[in-house]
Amino acid sequence: MRSGLLAMALIAAPVASSAAIAQSCPAPLAQARRLVLVVPDTMTNSTATLRRFTRSAPVAEWQADGGPVSALIGRKGTAWSHTFRNFATAGEPIKVDGDKRAPAGFFAIGRSFGFAPARRAHYLHVEEGVTCVDDPSSPAYNTISTRAQVGWQVHGENMWRVPEYRRGLLVEYPTNRAAKAGSCIFIHVRKPGAPGTAGCVALPEPEVERLQNFSVNGAVLAVVPRPALGRFKGCLPQ
Repeated sequence: MRSGLLAMALIAAPVASSAAIAQSCPAPLAQARRLVLVVPDTMTNSTATLRRFTRSAPVAEWQADGGPVSALIGRKGTAWSHTFRNFATAGEPIKVDGDKRAPAGFFAIGRSFGFAPARRAHYLHVEEGVTCVDDPSSPAYNTISTRAQVGWQVHGENMWRVPEYRRGLLVEYPTNRAAKAGSCIFIHVRKPGAPGTAGCVALPEPEVERLQNFSVNGAVLAVVPRPALGRFKGCLPQ
């Protein structure tokens, strides 16, 4: 009887340990079952490796689902999102609007969007007037709106005029207007010959479509420079 109880305890211990690690992982990663992991070699690289992972439960091991794929990120590299600034070490930059850096951290992937109509649930059809506001003086900062709603005096990305936005996904990037902490973060089509993005993740169009399918039931985007991977031991795939 004692040997049986001991065996059960030994089995339960790793499960309890995994659960404890999962709960200590940053949100929204802790509860995620689908992951898009973007890893640049350094914080100054404008390219990164993208891989997809899935798991059956928050305490389960991550399993590879695709990749690696070469991705383009901020032309000046990465900077820690204001929300995740406590993970930065001395000398590592914190994201601010206009810095041409992709935000490092963990973010839920939101709605698919594109120029063409689609039957995807919650799909954003980018028609004339659709604008992402990147003006910190506007209450609509870091939201998708229209020129009819915000007017033309508010600075924003006129999405229908950007060819790279013909297919993409919104990233649910936390808004902090007071800190000018960054806005309009997307996954979108990669522009041929571009040295980097203004802060988004860019991929060949077929890969963007794969991510739209992969993320339809929810997924998390993790942008973590390779030197920082060890700060999230037990939370990210090995």
